Amino acid sequence: MSDTKVDSEQGISQLSGSQESFEYTDEEARRAVRKLDYAILPAMTMFYLLSFLDRANIGNARVAGLQRDLHMSDHQYSIVVTILYVPYILAELPSNLLLRKVGPRLLMPTLLTVWGVIVTLQGLVTSYPGLVVARAILGAIEGPMFPGIVLYLSGFYTRKELALRVAVFFSSASLSGAFSGLLAAAIVNMDGIGGKPGWAWIFILEGIFSVLMGVLGFFVVPSTPREVITLNDKEKELIIDRLQKDRPSMNPADRFSLREVIRSLTSPHVLLVFAMFYMLGTNLYGLALFLPSIVNQLGFDANQSQLLSVGPFAAGFFVTLLSAFWSDKFNKRAVPTAMIYTLSVIGFAMYLGTNDKWTRYGSLFFAVPGVYSAAPVVSAWMSNNSEGHFRRATSIAFGFIATNSGGITSTWLYPTNEAPKFKRATIINLVFAISVLVLTAINSLMLARANKSKKQKRDELLAPYVDEKTGQIDEMRAWADLGDKHPDFVYTI
Repeated sequence: MSDTKVDSEQGISQLSGSQESFEYTDEEARRAVRKLDYAILPAMTMFYLLSFLDRANIGNARVAGLQRDLHMSDHQYSIVVTILYVPYILAELPSNLLLRKVGPRLLMPTLLTVWGVIVTLQGLVTSYPGLVVARAILGAIEGPMFPGIVLYLSGFYTRKELALRVAVFFSSASLSGAFSGLLAAAIVNMDGIGGKPGWAWIFILEGIFSVLMGVLGFFVVPSTPREVITLNDKEKELIIDRLQKDRPSMNPADRFSLREVIRSLTSPHVLLVFAMFYMLGTNLYGLALFLPSIVNQLGFDANQSQLLSVGPFAAGFFVTLLSAFWSDKFNKRAVPTAMIYTLSVIGFAMYLGTNDKWTRYGSLFFAVPGVYSAAPVVSAWMSNNSEGHFRRATSIAFGFIATNSGGITSTWLYPTNEAPKFKRATIINLVFAISVLVLTAINSLMLARANKSKKQKRDELLAPYVDEKTGQIDEMRAWADLGDKHPDFVYTI
């Protein structure tokens, strides 16, 4: 790896290699990162917006008459929602481990194009079994997208920059909730056109748009910083230099090892965040999938419910961006997570403690931003503290497996016979929200202790990597083997 020197007073970095050397200013680095943002984030934001929209629009379709027209019971509807998450979960880890080999430029647009076709075909189903099959296939195709985007972005941005970028694309989940309600309110007016009910047109039109965006993605998604056409040669080297300084174990030539997968799955901080992700996922998908139905059960008609579901998601969009900006600015994850999730505790407590429909509706403006805004920060926290590539890929996928397992739980929490209070669901959501706060505190204390312990045991940890002849530490081998256990790797808290 190249030797690097940093002059903090003048804000100048120098990269020296065997073939060439150059220096760059902080302003040049900021300009290069901005170019990365313009080249990558719009596409990833659109990809995830469509992922969430195409997965959650079944809630809008339900309000528009899907369940009635296909003669489904509440139990059957819950199965339709649940079945998506089983193949979704199974696809997440293998796809993340394959992302580098297949290449993001090929894999991600292909996924979007194919699932767009599946969503479109959902509009043609005429029976409960047909809808179950379509949703299962959709889950297998959509599963790789969220963990894939987080892993993908970690190959372009430093650890300190990641939360805001994750928030930018994840905030589209809030936007999708808002857009979904607005689009559904408009699209259902097509009821009867072509002999199709309004809910079918929701799937058909949104699916066709996904196909078009997927095809466009083949032309705009770069696999690595070297493929970003808006960067000049110096800026490409600058980006790679920053990544090497931020992640010394970064090695594009490293090979998959099952040992790295096991190390990820046995890391205490990964397991703690796994538990947080499960509870966050239960909260998040319950709101994403059932909020239009929750609002409808408060006593509003179908069209009002579609429109009233927009507000909480719009609030979530702005809170998500603000919280992630703060998290990256101060390079903190625990405090922002705790502050944000306190909003969800307030929201669920309000909903549980009142019978007034407008107060219950108002509580959603706390619950939705609190839950949605935490997801990017927790995602960055998981990515930040796993090193190198395959260990990080496993940790990220593992986290989203937990999230979507929570999604399965959420599908069984909102039967219509428990409306409008949904007491059981609200109590579970409240307990989970409080538990996330507790686990956040435990994880932060554990990581602080680990940082201190690694510093104290530095010589012991690096002893196996000292060359007997020269007495020098083989840093490349030490970083490749130890990853985030390396004493110079500082866990983000």
